[in-house]
Amino acid sequence: MPVLRNEIGEVLRDARLTQGKTLRDISSGARVSLGYLSEVERGQKEASSELLASICDALDVPMSDILREVSDRFAAAESLDSVTMMPSIPDTVPELLSSMRSR
Repeated sequence: MPVLRNEIGEVLRDARLTQGKTLRDISSGARVSLGYLSEVERGQKEASSELLASICDALDVPMSDILREVSDRFAAAESLDSVTMMPSIPDTVPELLSSMRSR
């Protein structure tokens, strides 16, 4: 299962890079330190709703778009979790070894 702060950070970074903006551009527009914004993008810090709104304003992207993308990523991960995996193939080597040893 994905971690919320990681997904938010990745979506914010993707939005910033798509616009060709630097961390410095967004940090000054959002009035947040460059280091803290970097940590948010890397999923090392959780952005408060106020900080997230400020970053979205600096990106000129509605917060709902960011949260929708995060939600879509979670939905995709949840659907992968529900996929039935093939049952594992039992390891028969120990049985073969023990039958060979008993000869």
